[in-house]
Amino acid sequence: MSKQYNVAILGATGAVGRRMIEQLAMECDKIPVKGIKLLASKRSVGKVLEFNGQPVTVEEAKPESFDGVDIVLSSAGGSVSAKLLPEAVKRGAVCIDNTSHFRMEPDVPLVVPEVNPEALKNHHGIIANPNCSTIQMVMALEPIRRKFGLKQIIVSTYQAAGGAGQSAINELLKESQDYIDGKPMEPDAKILPTKGDRRHYPLAFNLLPQIDVLEDSGYSHEEWKMIHETKKIMLGDMNAQDIKVTATCVRVPIPISHGESVYFTVEDSTATNEQIQQAVADFPGNVLQDDIKHQVYPQPLYATGHRSTFVGRIRPDYENKGAFNMWVVADDLLKGAAWNTVENAEKMVEMDLL
Repeated sequence: MSKQYNVAILGATGAVGRRMIEQLAMECDKIPVKGIKLLASKRSVGKVLEFNGQPVTVEEAKPESFDGVDIVLSSAGGSVSAKLLPEAVKRGAVCIDNTSHFRMEPDVPLVVPEVNPEALKNHHGIIANPNCSTIQMVMALEPIRRKFGLKQIIVSTYQAAGGAGQSAINELLKESQDYIDGKPMEPDAKILPTKGDRRHYPLAFNLLPQIDVLEDSGYSHEEWKMIHETKKIMLGDMNAQDIKVTATCVRVPIPISHGESVYFTVEDSTATNEQIQQAVADFPGNVLQDDIKHQVYPQPLYATGHRSTFVGRIRPDYENKGAFNMWVVADDLLKGAAWNTVENAEKMVEMDLL
């Protein structure tokens, strides 16, 4: 009989946590689950959620909650991860964390399973899930890097409210209704651009060129995350200079699924548009939607609820040989969070790393 695993989901009642439960239930043939613990803050204790058709009562997350646990799937916020995941590791668990807390730690692998699965071998109990916007971009670019090399990436993101959690989605929907009803939106804006900042603005019928805090450099923390995470995933070094990366991150008024306009330059200047398209299409987890004659291209509305990364509008920059543009869309709560987390656990089972 194959090994079975006791799994804990930390942050089980949140938007990502609930999707982790669903994604894990769909993968029980690849991650045989012996037992499941759903963990959250004290205010969620006693809620009943469902795993694989069975009711499971939410428990308070404490260090002792991880006794006997083999795998922890975590999305409860950076401060919670910082406090509890080392405790889980002490008790023998392997943790896959969806927060930003451990991502830049040099001894913590930052992994997209299709892109750099070998990094999983170097874990010391914690694996970090990359930022949602980074995941879909490296999914689209990695097959191109492998075949033609990459010199530079310039990305502009169109990020959904869901990246800031269910409360941001709820706020967007309320603001939208208020706008339609002729009511003022601004008094109720409490979450975006980022909850901990001094000012908040409505997202409905608006664009916010700030995701996470703005730093003295002029970049937002989200933009720095995309720059350094991309380098760490592709090159193994967050400060590597082999690929130049810059980003502008913008929150847009849609609930779920991020879009990205990606401009990139390849090392092999003989690469053709058709070769780039084929490389993307052949890469596991990618779906090429690129038929301009029939107006086929990725759209957030149709990407929501799917695990794949959708890529289209691939076209050369006719002013600069070896440079191309493309448009990338993915569900930020699935491939950008819950599915990538579960997929990392699945890959670890497959590689016999648990």
